[in-house]
Amino acid sequence: MNLESPQNISLFPLRVVMFPGSRLDLQIFERRYLDLVSQCMRNDAGFGVCLLREGEEVVRRASRQTIHRTGTYCKIVDWDQLDNGLLVITIEGLAKFWISDCWQGDGGMLEATVNFSDQDRTGKDPIPLDDAYNALVDLLQNLENHPMVEQKNLSINYDNLWDLGWRLGELIPIEVDEKQQLLEIDDPWERVSAIEKLVADMANEAG
Repeated sequence: MNLESPQNISLFPLRVVMFPGSRLDLQIFERRYLDLVSQCMRNDAGFGVCLLREGEEVVRRASRQTIHRTGTYCKIVDWDQLDNGLLVITIEGLAKFWISDCWQGDGGMLEATVNFSDQDRTGKDPIPLDDAYNALVDLLQNLENHPMVEQKNLSINYDNLWDLGWRLGELIPIEVDEKQQLLEIDDPWERVSAIEKLVADMANEAG
């Protein structure tokens, strides 16, 4: 899949933060997104998922959406049609991107010119972990065993700093704005350090 920069892509604003390697099921019913899915599957292309700042996921007349300018480029890895006729797709995050320009295209679809991260993307060489991260690795393993997480069929390398930061950022129970802040961190060590602080804060509040 083409991850050259800069590139024009379509955007799918959600109240969810995707990281590289994240998986998410989406029900598709708006015409513009049905057209987007068809186009992506036909051309082996993806689309960008961005966190909504303001507005609703389903756009109504006279409403508007405001988005964060850092998101994740995703590909469709599976799809199904429900008994009620709705299309369900499974998407997987590939690479972080930054929006340099954004506009509303034909049919109300948000379009953007983006630059992809050379670092925050799947397929990067792993960064081995040392024993200092054992507690976070244990936490991630416990989270992976949760039934809701098991359904995602995530592929996790427990000896890779990238995976540790991405998966904990995705799975720990924090506010979506905090997840966005983690996504926006470029340095993987800094991201994991921020996660350590968030986990410690949660433990203190619980104690």
